[in-house]
Amino acid sequence: MAITLAEAAERAEGALSARLPPEADDPTPLAAAMRYAVTGGGKRVRPFLVYAAGSALGAPLEHLDAPAAAVEFIHAYSLVHDDLPAMDDDDLRRGRPTCHRAFDEATAILAGDALQGLAFSALAEAGALPEVTRLRMVASLSRAAGAEGMVGGQARDINAVGRETDLAGLEAMHRRKTGALIEASARLGGLAAGADDATLGTLERYAAAVGLAFQIQDDILDVVGDTATLGKTGGADAAREKPTYPALLGLEGARERARAMVDDALEALAELGDGAEPLRDLARYVIERDH
Repeated sequence: MAITLAEAAERAEGALSARLPPEADDPTPLAAAMRYAVTGGGKRVRPFLVYAAGSALGAPLEHLDAPAAAVEFIHAYSLVHDDLPAMDDDDLRRGRPTCHRAFDEATAILAGDALQGLAFSALAEAGALPEVTRLRMVASLSRAAGAEGMVGGQARDINAVGRETDLAGLEAMHRRKTGALIEASARLGGLAAGADDATLGTLERYAAAVGLAFQIQDDILDVVGDTATLGKTGGADAAREKPTYPALLGLEGARERARAMVDDALEALAELGDGAEPLRDLARYVIERDH
């Protein structure tokens, strides 16, 4: 059965909440900070990818809850750490004070650390899935989250501040920083459905294109969006002298590049049939959104 972004977000909320530690059992602010970081809204694009990819290939939704929660825990931890003064030094996330502002820096660091651990325990303890599938999921998510993926991309992003880069360098950075976790989300859905390597490759090609389109649109919105709509500080990338697609290609050039990535994503899905329509809808959505 096809799932919408709103339906996936609602289901993900339940999967996330069920796995977060209860605040009442914690004499410290850690559990509260973890819940604050995870449940403060968000589009839930990565859980949607898990649900949409898995259900398109026949996986029941209850088999997709654990991997959907796992990728969002990793994403939430990355946002908490990205916002820290040593990183992007942001005060606003999703229209609310960032985690280190709502609590304190030490608690925010520990909350991020704990969310990362919780992601992998969610996969390891997903009893509805075979052990070999869980092991492949852990391996996929760890690669996407680590030095080969998201964290490596973040390191490149920091290193690029104030320096000139070309399109190939910018895309290499964002394929890691943003794209790796998006690719892993689609892959986890495919693994839960028992997809073969060829189908997993199809999902990853689709998600790689979506990931770049998503990042390009983020860069565009940082230029044309306002803080109230974005839920975070607009114009932050330019203020920090970060390399972006609009800076490199111009606004219209960036929009053209994003549209080309969507076309690539749709082409990758050609062989998956009508069951992949939610994935096609997401590809179009990522460049139409305003936040």
